[in-house]
Amino acid sequence: MDPHSSAQDVHRCDLCETAIVYSYCDFCHINLCKPCILDHILDEYDKHKIVPFKERRSTLVYSKCRTHQQKNCDLLCKNCNNLFVCSSCTASEQHRGHIFVDVTEVYKTKKNNIERDTEEIDNLISPKYKKIELDLENQLASLDGGYEKLTTEISKQGEQWHREIDIVIDKMKTEINEIKVKHRVILQKHLDEIKQIQSLIKQTLLALYEIEKSTAVAPTIEYNSKIREFSKLPPKLQVKLPTFIPKPIDREKLYSLFGQITPLSTATEENVLSLNKPNTLVRELLDEPELVATIQTGYEQLLGVTCLDEDSVWTHGMTNKIKCFNIKGSLLQTIGTKSGQSPHDIAVNSDGDLLYSDWLTRTVNKVKSGQIEELIRLQGWKPNQLCVTSTGDLLVTMYSDDYPQSKVVRYSGSTEKQTIQFDDKGKPLYSGNSYKKYVTENGNHDICVADYGAGAVVVVNQDGKLRWRYTGHPSVTKKKPFEPWGITTDSQGHILTADCYNHCIHILDQNGQFLRYIDNCDLEYPTGLCVDNNDNLFVSEYNKGNVKKIKYLRLTPNW
Repeated sequence: MDPHSSAQDVHRCDLCETAIVYSYCDFCHINLCKPCILDHILDEYDKHKIVPFKERRSTLVYSKCRTHQQKNCDLLCKNCNNLFVCSSCTASEQHRGHIFVDVTEVYKTKKNNIERDTEEIDNLISPKYKKIELDLENQLASLDGGYEKLTTEISKQGEQWHREIDIVIDKMKTEINEIKVKHRVILQKHLDEIKQIQSLIKQTLLALYEIEKSTAVAPTIEYNSKIREFSKLPPKLQVKLPTFIPKPIDREKLYSLFGQITPLSTATEENVLSLNKPNTLVRELLDEPELVATIQTGYEQLLGVTCLDEDSVWTHGMTNKIKCFNIKGSLLQTIGTKSGQSPHDIAVNSDGDLLYSDWLTRTVNKVKSGQIEELIRLQGWKPNQLCVTSTGDLLVTMYSDDYPQSKVVRYSGSTEKQTIQFDDKGKPLYSGNSYKKYVTENGNHDICVADYGAGAVVVVNQDGKLRWRYTGHPSVTKKKPFEPWGITTDSQGHILTADCYNHCIHILDQNGQFLRYIDNCDLEYPTGLCVDNNDNLFVSEYNKGNVKKIKYLRLTPNW
C-alpha cells in the first residue's frame, strides 16, 4: 500500500517524501510541505498555483489566448462555435456583437456530465456487456456436450440399422460437424464483437478517469459523451442446437427415412438498456384536451399522418400524392407514388426518410432526396400499414393475396427478422382480411395493432406472445361498434387509437386499461394518429381533410 495515499497514514510531501503536507500545487498536482514550496516554484514562479491542501484541485487551468498571449481564455464565443476567447477578444472587431459564455459555468456542467457518464458506464453499461460475454462463453462451454448428445442419438439409431446404413450414419455425422463449425463461428464472432466493444468501453473509462482527475479546461470542454453509442446494446444471441428426428427403417428410402437434422437456428433477442435519468418529466393527462392548431391538407379523403419532426408532418389520402406540411399549414413538399396508386400507409425512418407501402406493386418504398427506391418486395402478400421501431426496425402489417391470412413482419433494412401471426395455441392473432391494421411500438417494446376487422386492439410483446386484447369501452354516448383505425403511443406508455365512427380517440395504459376518451376538439371521423417528441397528438380527419394538433398531457417534474 502506498503510504502517501493510504487512509491509515497522513499525507506526505511528494518532494521530500517525509514531511507532512501543508500545501498543494494546483498546476502540477503535487503535495508540498512548507520547506519544499520555495524549491518547487523557483523554476517558473508564475505558472505554479500554490493553495492550502484542503483546497487542492480547486483552481481551473485555462488555455492561453492565441491572440493575447498574456491572458487566459475564460470565455466561450457562441457565435464562433464555442471558440475559447479572452476578455480582450470580446472587444475586437472579429467578435463585435457576439454572445459570450463564462467558461466556468460550461466547465461545471460538462464536469457533472462526465461524472454521470463515468458512473453510468462503470456501474450499468460495462456490467451489461460482461453479462453478455459470460452468456456467450457459457454457450460455447456447453457446445460440445450438446453436440455429443446429438452424435450419441444418431449412433444408437445406427446400431439398429446394422451394416447397410453405416454410410448414411457417417454422412449425417459429417453434416452435424459442419453445422457445429458454423455454430461455433457464429458464437465466436459475436463474442469477439462484444469483447471489442468492451475494450472500447475500458479505453473510454480510462480517458474519463484522466479527465476527472485533471483540471485542464480544454479536454473537459471538448469531451463528447459516448453514452448514446454504448447504450445501444447488441442483440442477445441465442443459437439453438439442431435436433435429430428419427424415422422408421425403410431400406428403399434409407437416407430420407433415417432421420432429419434441423438447420442451425439463430435467433436474436432485442437487448434493451434502460438508463437511469434523474429529474425526468412525468406527463399527466389533461382534464380537457386542447386543440392547438389545424392544418388544411386539401385531401377529400384523408387517411393518415406521421410526424417528420416537431414542426412538420407527412400526410396521405385516397390519391397518389403524399404531402408534407409545416405546423402553420404551408405545403413544403409533394411526392407522387411510383405506381400512381394511393399508398396504404406512410412512415418516417430514423434518418428522416419517407417510407410508403404500395399494395399494387406489393412493395415498401423509401423516398430519399426526392428519389424513390424499392426497400421490400413481397411475394403472395400485400403490405398494409407501417411502423418504424425505436431500434430502427420496420414493422409491416400485411395480408395474403387470397385474404384469409394477416400477419406482422419485422424487417431490418430489407431483411426479414421476425413474423408474428399465431398465438401459443396456433390460432391467428389478427383477422384474415385486407382491412387496415395500423401498427405501432410502445416504450416497453410491445407491438400494438389496431385490427379494424376484428374490432380490437391486439398487443403482443417483443417476442410475439399475446399480452392482451382491447375491444372497446362501454359508453352510453358511443353508439357505433368499436372499429379502430390509427394507433400510436406516447412517452408515458399510453396507447391511443382512433375510433373513427364514434368520432373519438381511446387512451389506454400499457396493460390495456381504458383511461379516457378524447372526444372534444370537434373531431370528425379520425383516422391516422401520430405523436411528436413533445407528446403532441396529430389526428387526421377523413372527410374534412384536416390534421389537428391536440395537447392532451401536462408536464410535471418527477423529483
